[in-house]
This record gives sequence, structure tokens and C-alpha cells, in this order.
Amino acid sequence: MRKLSKVAPGWWDYTTLDDAIIRDAARLEVVDIEQLSRPGFSVRMYDSLEEFYLAEALEYLDAWRRSTADAPCGICGPIGPTEQLPLVARIINELGIDVREGHFWGMDEWYESGKEMAPDNPLSFKKADMDLCFSRIRKELRMPDSHLHFLTASGIEEYSRSYDKAKCLVMQGGQGEVKHWAFNDPAKREGRWADAPPSPAEYRGLGARVVDLHPMTIIQNARTSGGGIVSNVPAQALSVGPRETWKTDTVSIWHGGMHDNPFGIRLTAFMISKGLADSAVPMSLLAEHHDVRFSYFRPGIKSCSVDMH
Repeated sequence: MRKLSKVAPGWWDYTTLDDAIIRDAARLEVVDIEQLSRPGFSVRMYDSLEEFYLAEALEYLDAWRRSTADAPCGICGPIGPTEQLPLVARIINELGIDVREGHFWGMDEWYESGKEMAPDNPLSFKKADMDLCFSRIRKELRMPDSHLHFLTASGIEEYSRSYDKAKCLVMQGGQGEVKHWAFNDPAKREGRWADAPPSPAEYRGLGARVVDLHPMTIIQNARTSGGGIVSNVPAQALSVGPRETWKTDTVSIWHGGMHDNPFGIRLTAFMISKGLADSAVPMSLLAEHHDVRFSYFRPGIKSCSVDMH
């Protein structure tokens, strides 16, 4: 039987992995991470935050400029990181780029009291996307609202079907401390998953849905977005699923060093590179996707060595 989680014994997470995997990942130096690239998985490094976030912003522009009325396409984007979003709007406005045919999918949204979080709530992901990007784009250049696909409690199936109506060229994201993309968190350790987490194939079959959030995810979001007030962060969210993710051409994950820690941003790259798919580490399932990119801000990688403060 696998170990119990050190963080939340009623859940699966990376602390239930074999110790050898944890040791091997923690030992990786920056040069080792760079060498984890293989066919279907590439590692990119950026030495300044300006270049890092500009490159992230340009993924939006590239996807939207390729979209036409006959062959619609676009990008799925995260809230975390968000620094690229104002850059997207600024580039479009300054260069007069017409993105009216482009499509955008919001990755996730908070869920509470049986519905998605209202877009006027300061924690709302839709509000962040609109305030930081779409409301800043000049109206004559911006895509119509019908091309913006946000998750709602009543529209989960419609959201999922939209990935068949327009092509998602890039699913962009960060990585949470529980090693998720979007809110694809590990499963609870109960029922048929009491002794082992869901198999990779079983987890990959999950589509857009309401997700129960691992305690690490709740605490992280309180720290990064909610002023540390854990009680204000919902315990559930709406999330894009692996099923939609596997319809995208490329999954592009950005490690700025602010969301997950030095160990976490090593672990998932190591597991993906070595083909170690384990749903206790949801990001590791991308080992079985045909095209995954990890982009790192090199100074943000830091070290896994013990450093008492």
C-alpha cells in the first residue's frame, strides 16, 4: 500500500510517491532540467522576467492571428500567471492587430453555492481576464463575446463542445503547489481509490467538471490571491479537464517561480520527461500528451537545498 499523504491523509498527492522519485527530482540542477527535453516534451529557459512574460503573451497573438472564419482557433489561458495579460492587450492596441476571429477559453472558475462565482467578485477568474486583457483591447480589434468561452455551472457541456467547434492551438497554464494544471487536482483517497489513485487512463477520461479542491490548492490561492484569508477561498471550482486538454495541439506551462516551489517545478518536468504518469501528480499525466512545453524563468528555479532562515 502506498504512503499516506503528509499534507492531507484523506487525499492523494505527490507526498505519496516513491521516495526514489522525490530524491531524483530534488537533485536536479538547472542544467539537468534543460536536458530533460525529449520528443514531445521541450524545456525552454528565460533569463529575464520581461522576456519570460513577453514570450507568454506572444502565444496569444500567434494563436489569434492564425484564426479565420473558416478555420477558427485560439488559446486557453490561466489565471496564474496573469502578468502576460496586459501585455497581450498592449501589443494588440499598439500594433493595431485584428484579433476578431480569435477564440479564448478560460481554464477555470470558482464554484460555490451551486454556481460559478459572480464576475463582480474580486476573486473571479473571468473578472481578472476581462479587467487585465479583454476590456483593454480596442473594440474594433477585439473578438466578440461569443468567442470567449468561460465555464459556468449550467454550461459545462457547452464549454466542452466548444473545443470541437474551434481548435485550441495552445492550452497555457501555470502549476499549482499540488502539481495541477487548471484545477485538475488529485483525487480524494476514498472508495475505489482508497488504496491507489485513479489510473492515468481513468483520470485522462475526465472532462470539464466541478472539482473538489485539495487543501494545498485552497491554501495556495488564499496566499497568492486572497490576502491569506483561507476561509474566503471556495472548496470547489469549475475546471477544464484532461479530455479537453488532449484536444489541444500544445500544452504550454510557465514556471516563473512564484506559484509552485523549487521542488515542484523539478518534479513534474522529471516525471514527464521519464514517462512517469501518476494521477497523484496530475501534471505528470502530460507525459502522455503529444506536445508539451515547459518554460522557466531561470532565476526562479532556485535550489532544493535546506536553507534555514
